[in-house]
Amino acid sequence: MQSLWRDDEAADYRGDLAQRVYTSRLLGRDKSLVLHGGGNTSVKIRERNLVGDEEDILYVKGSGWDLEFIEEAGFSPVRMAHLLKLAKLKALSDPQMVNELVTHMTRASAPAPSVETILHALLPHKYVDHTHSDAVLAVTNTADGPHRITEIYGDKVAVIPYIMPGFDLARLCAGLLPEQSGKNTIGMVLLNHGIFSFGATARESYERMIQLVDMAERYLEKHRAWHLQPAAGAVPPTTQPAEIAALRKSISQCAGSPMIVATLQNSRTLAFVRRADVATVSQQGPATPDHVIRTKRLPMAGRDVEKYAQSYQAYFAQNTQQGKEPKTMLDAAPRVVLDAGLGLCTVGRTVKDAAIVADLYTHTMDVIERSTLLGGYKALPARDIFDVEYWDLEQAKLRKAGKPPLFAGEVALVTGAASGIGKACVDALLARGAAVLGLDIDGKITTLHKRQDFLGIRCDITSREAVIAALASAVCAYGGLDILILNAGVFPGGTKISALDDDAWRKVMGINLDANLMLMRECHGLLKLAPRGGRVAVIGSKNVPAPGPGAAAYSASKAALTQLARVAALEWGADNIRVNTLHPNAVFDTGIWSDEILSSRAAHYGHSVEQYKKNNVLQTEITSRDIAELAAETCGPLFAKTTGAQIPVDGGNERVI
Repeated sequence: MQSLWRDDEAADYRGDLAQRVYTSRLLGRDKSLVLHGGGNTSVKIRERNLVGDEEDILYVKGSGWDLEFIEEAGFSPVRMAHLLKLAKLKALSDPQMVNELVTHMTRASAPAPSVETILHALLPHKYVDHTHSDAVLAVTNTADGPHRITEIYGDKVAVIPYIMPGFDLARLCAGLLPEQSGKNTIGMVLLNHGIFSFGATARESYERMIQLVDMAERYLEKHRAWHLQPAAGAVPPTTQPAEIAALRKSISQCAGSPMIVATLQNSRTLAFVRRADVATVSQQGPATPDHVIRTKRLPMAGRDVEKYAQSYQAYFAQNTQQGKEPKTMLDAAPRVVLDAGLGLCTVGRTVKDAAIVADLYTHTMDVIERSTLLGGYKALPARDIFDVEYWDLEQAKLRKAGKPPLFAGEVALVTGAASGIGKACVDALLARGAAVLGLDIDGKITTLHKRQDFLGIRCDITSREAVIAALASAVCAYGGLDILILNAGVFPGGTKISALDDDAWRKVMGINLDANLMLMRECHGLLKLAPRGGRVAVIGSKNVPAPGPGAAAYSASKAALTQLARVAALEWGADNIRVNTLHPNAVFDTGIWSDEILSSRAAHYGHSVEQYKKNNVLQTEITSRDIAELAAETCGPLFAKTTGAQIPVDGGNERVI
């Protein structure tokens, strides 16, 4: 491991806290050290307060901040004098500790301090760094981990047995650290947890961390436990999307709500899930208890969700009986699935959660394999893992999380998603918490949104092969399909029937009707597996009940599409799929309405363009957002008992009424 310190970069960070920010970000860049909010850093600074008194302040990383992107505002300033008094108490509960930390900050707007704040205060060093180094965990998570740590470091580090983070850990370190420290001591290893380094400057503390981790990496390399081999000629599975969707449905039923399932099928994950001993090595426990909040105690090997849930319930019952207080069980669904046919599947309430689980378990795989090569992977006992998973502080976070968004954990597909009504539908669904696949023949769909819960694919929806490939990508990314918005369509310029040629007719029918038939057919099997039931919203047209002259192909295609939707509602009700149609009119902020077409249609009716836009009973303009919001709502609980409906969104049209 190499230091990332650069003098030219560091020069831009002036002052003790700024230097703390810089080296914290350096640590955060290396995912083998910290992941997704893991680890913490601190600096002790003497400051003058508002009334002129000088006091020592501990600036420690605040809750919710990631070291890679932390700023000065991400550090919680806590009065050292009070922390040192707290450290002398014989006992301090977690809720009491959190209250004392928060109420003794010097800035009310600061984030809640780390649960390891008291430990940072007790360490007699200006700067303190703490990481969950993969290399160190690979060494400590073996049967003879303490001996190996001593072999690597000698008197450079103190060795602390595992204890749950918080007040008790601070007290334990306060007692053991002086006994083990000498002139060469530059850090501390917490077995099965992580490693600390200290220093008088930010650079010294940071580079000591790099030095200590590098020593662990070199030790692993010396014992041929560092370089991991990918599966020789690993061939990605040819799994059908329906298999992943079926697994997702089982997991969601177990969890009690829809879940995102992301599937990774690269050579690294395939090498691990196809190990002959994967059912054994994967069931020992997480690399560090800090990961268990996201990944749960154990991954599921195979696809038997019911068996996994029973095992988890037994684990909960056993440890609750041994515990001092009754606890409420979290859902028994897995967060990690290891399957030779599927690869590595990670589960989360959101796409972000599933991605975090994927990152954590990818590093866990490295730790497990290196520990195995070193002599055998050995995690903490189940009781210690249980205490972290059902930690009072974590339970309090869950209670504060509030009600999830309407479509949290669900997946939607929108066609014609690059502009107009389709783009507005994407926005409406994302705002309600859904992960969205957007399809469009316009290449700008691929950059419509830069976020994990949106996948934009350039796709000709008249091509079955392209649609099947797009669906496979979506299922691999998110796990299935819950909502289908059929929006893509074309509206040619006004042409009378006497002038309508066969090619123009077929083009309109091919896109507006045939492509939608194919999409519905290919999506049906996935919609059947939607945890809350599938939902389809079809964007029809006012021209269905009230066609206009010069729009024969468009009107006929939308009328046929409406009939198709009605038949689907009849046939798919038994599959718990509901299908409803919206009939918009005069939505002019869409791609099919060019200035030329708009002027032509306005002139046909003897109106100005502005009059034409509001030519309805309510004399109001209809926008893409109006259609999208209603389309999204028809897929929500308010329309849970409605299918086969046709809903006008036209401001009131006299011919329709």
